[in-house]
Amino acid sequence: MPSLNDILAVILGGGRGARLYPLTQMRSKPAVPIAGKYRLIDIPISNCINSEIYKIAILTQFNSVSLHRHITRSYNFDAFHSGWVQIWAAEQTIESADWYQGTADAVRKQTLEIASSGAKHVLILAGDHLYRMNYKAMAEYHWENQADITVAVQPVTTEEAPRFGILKREASGKISSFVEKPKDPEVQKNFISRDDPIRPFLGSMGIYLFRTKVLMELLGKFPDHDDFGGDIIPEAIKSHKVFGFDFNGYWQDIGTIRSFYETGLMLTTPNSPFKFHDAKEPIYTDTNFLPGSIIEDCKLKDVLLAEGCRVLGSDISHSIIGIRSQISSGCVIRDTIVMGSDYYERDIEGVPIGIGENCHIEGAILDKNVRVGSGVVILPFPRGTDIDHARWYVRDGIVVIPKNAEIQPGVRIAPET
Repeated sequence: MPSLNDILAVILGGGRGARLYPLTQMRSKPAVPIAGKYRLIDIPISNCINSEIYKIAILTQFNSVSLHRHITRSYNFDAFHSGWVQIWAAEQTIESADWYQGTADAVRKQTLEIASSGAKHVLILAGDHLYRMNYKAMAEYHWENQADITVAVQPVTTEEAPRFGILKREASGKISSFVEKPKDPEVQKNFISRDDPIRPFLGSMGIYLFRTKVLMELLGKFPDHDDFGGDIIPEAIKSHKVFGFDFNGYWQDIGTIRSFYETGLMLTTPNSPFKFHDAKEPIYTDTNFLPGSIIEDCKLKDVLLAEGCRVLGSDISHSIIGIRSQISSGCVIRDTIVMGSDYYERDIEGVPIGIGENCHIEGAILDKNVRVGSGVVILPFPRGTDIDHARWYVRDGIVVIPKNAEIQPGVRIAPET
């Protein structure tokens, strides 16, 4: 059996992240904070470490400074460990002056680095999914079947099928055909792979394990194919042994403001299907030397509270309160993600970082270092509403206050009555 040391994990940092804007106004998608103290990139890196895959490369391109800073601070193996976490940024070369054009093109432009790693297998991962997965089981399945490519697949309902790449898998486990986001019910009928009326389809999770030699051949043979899911995998099925590996755990693509918001608030519930605290497979992140949070005379229900906060005399429910959050007395906060702050202020002029007195905030996302004056009211808009304001945004009805924004005292952000 081959060794896990033969695997190189390549995590795709994503493009402009337009669907997560304005959270991606100053950062890349994988650098977006989640669960009060983590970032999205922590998920695939932690999964790799927990799977004993220690050669990890992150492909970055847009707004990558904060992502680079987080990775270099958080993931450093000691001198007696052979593993590494490297950043492979988009760069101009003699061969190409272009940016990454898609997932496959990003990997194609780093073939020299992949070859120099000496890895016999390459694990392709996304940087904006929430899940806990041990890739060791997938690798063993890949090796047992002597596969050229293994695709992680998950059961999909009929309603979800138009959002996924749907794979037809035979009894042997080999994938025989593929269709990208099928909307036609007649087309869907040809891709039923499971004897389950509720979840009859298998959808690609965007997780691929390649034999390195096969990956290089495919990227070279199809130089105009820029995407794995839409281009490379469908072509590979015609000529190579492509198998589907079952994953039945929790998995969520955090690609939109709505999915980010709903997934985040799900983490505050007692029966959340995903928990960051797992003794055997923890999610790692940057170490913050912060004191325990101070809570004075508050009512809290279903709140995910990070360290370093001070919350005074407020009523908070079904919300996330991120690191270093400062919330003054008399506030009501519901169904809201407060990302907190990157630092504590010393000399405060004007509206301080945090939430001022007597604010009422519902259905919102407050990004890092936001300043909300006293008496501010923020209420959700009807679903489907999108608004671009000078100081705030609405995406699918969710009010988003971007990083470093300031909302003056007494401002009301709410639908007109």
